[in-house]
Amino acid sequence: MTVLVVVLGGAIGAPLRYLADVFVQSRHDSDFPWGTFTVNIVGSLVLGVTAAAVVELGSPPWVLAFVGTGICGALTTFSTFGYETVRLLDEGSVLAAAANSVASIVVGLGACAGGFAVASTLL
Repeated sequence: MTVLVVVLGGAIGAPLRYLADVFVQSRHDSDFPWGTFTVNIVGSLVLGVTAAAVVELGSPPWVLAFVGTGICGALTTFSTFGYETVRLLDEGSVLAAAANSVASIVVGLGACAGGFAVASTLL
């Protein structure tokens, strides 16, 4: 059962990542990987809110498997983040690569922790 809900969540998250990345990337003319940055931050926020909801409401474990592992796991992408950071370095965009690395980690952790804290307070 758990594997099935993870697969179903992944089937939702992966196309969402693609569509969000294409949408965000088409809105600017920068080399910075805003699409990947956006999906990683949104996924971190959703995971924090979902984890808080499971803890505070006593939701069944499959909810976290479906949303957290399935949807958020497929929506976010560490490998693309790594690749795009290396690509920026290879192109000589050292500051953009550093900004991508630091901002992705700091904002991603903040989004997850903030989502967890806010949802825990509201639920």
